[in-house]
Amino acid sequence: MARESKNKKSRWRLLAGLAGLGLLGVSSAMAGLKVRRFVTTDPQFTLSHDRKDSLAIEGARYASRAKVQRVFSADFGHSIFSASLPARRRELLAIDWVEDASVSRVWPDRLIVRIRERQPVAFVTLRSTVLLIDRSGALLDPPAQAQFAFPVLSGVRESDTAAQRRERVRTFLRVQDDLGYLAKDISEVDASDPDDVRIVAQVGNRALELLMGDSDFGRRYQNFLNHYPEIQKRSPEVKVFDLRLEDRITAKD
Repeated sequence: MARESKNKKSRWRLLAGLAGLGLLGVSSAMAGLKVRRFVTTDPQFTLSHDRKDSLAIEGARYASRAKVQRVFSADFGHSIFSASLPARRRELLAIDWVEDASVSRVWPDRLIVRIRERQPVAFVTLRSTVLLIDRSGALLDPPAQAQFAFPVLSGVRESDTAAQRRERVRTFLRVQDDLGYLAKDISEVDASDPDDVRIVAQVGNRALELLMGDSDFGRRYQNFLNHYPEIQKRSPEVKVFDLRLEDRITAKD
């Protein structure tokens, strides 16, 4: 009997403990709901059109500030705690020139948007339209009144996938890296075939097309420059040269 009474007391203690935990959970949930209701309805947290700094945008030099502001158009007049920051970030990432973005709430009624813009590396031409392209192959509209001094990356087609564009940019950057300081002479890189790269170089005030192959771009170009005075004498009218063979430079008619 004593053991049975002891077991009953243990069960009552367990039930009482569980009931207490349940009440604590309910109380916490109710408190959370009250806090949520407070921060989403109290006027002090409202994102207001009347404050110029209520939506601060940092890092947007070429990305359209108007497009960034439109992402938050539905949030004005509401609490900053009602805005879904992950959703707003996804919308920001869909804007051209935006490579990465973050959104932060600033107590009590401000949002700060931080933009990291894409960095273009070359010009491309599609359907007679001049665009910019970044390291990841993203195509960008040139911003108004901005000036860039990039070579042209040819071989990019409208039908290319994002992966194909990335591959062409990768080839372009490999050529630039291998050329080093000599890359300043290059006005165009044709990366349509990564195994048979062609470049257009400004040599002695002439635009020459050079067939470079798939490697040793810097060495081949430097060798061409070393022999160019003699080449110019022998082939003054030729504008295309094949540098792919190790032991010779061939003029192409």
